[in-house]
Amino acid sequence: MSGTEPATVLVVDDEPDVADAYAAQLQDEFIVSTAYGGQEALDKIDDAVDVVLLDRRMPGISGDEVLAKIRERELRIRVAMVTAVDPDFDIIEMPFDDYVIKPVSREDLFETINRLLRTSEYEERLRRYYALTAKHATLMANKPESELAESDQFRQLESELGGIRDALNDTISEFDDDDFAAAFRDLDHETSPTSE
Repeated sequence: MSGTEPATVLVVDDEPDVADAYAAQLQDEFIVSTAYGGQEALDKIDDAVDVVLLDRRMPGISGDEVLAKIRERELRIRVAMVTAVDPDFDIIEMPFDDYVIKPVSREDLFETINRLLRTSEYEERLRRYYALTAKHATLMANKPESELAESDQFRQLESELGGIRDALNDTISEFDDDDFAAAFRDLDHETSPTSE
């Protein structure tokens, strides 16, 4: 998603009336498509999709299976389970970003999508910030101060670091607990040690 075009949202529900109703509510602000089953969802999911609103209980390929496939593909897509299935302890290990119980209001849909987009943007900025700080630290450790002071590229790097740091601080000041959980789910997953 770029800053100029609306986010792309895929609504997945095996009840076409429900999927179409959600899509109709969202289409003025987002690029919206629908899928009426798990396989159709998997066929439509690619890196152009920003957010998936995913029903859990579907015939054939369930929402849980679709979620697992999205994560296997390592796509940077935010997924909200939008379902009538009451949560149980099995959700602890499920790699979704939000869990919304039906019935869902228009306000709930927008709030959920906007939260997921906000946390996704935060994560991307945080990745960029980390990459720039690594470059900054490497140059600081290996170049004399006089050379750093004369470098336009180094000043530009420091300026970009400051801008990203300010943007991160502004975003994080608006976060609530749900935003933090959504923002750091992927980071935690990627940095946790893998079993051998």
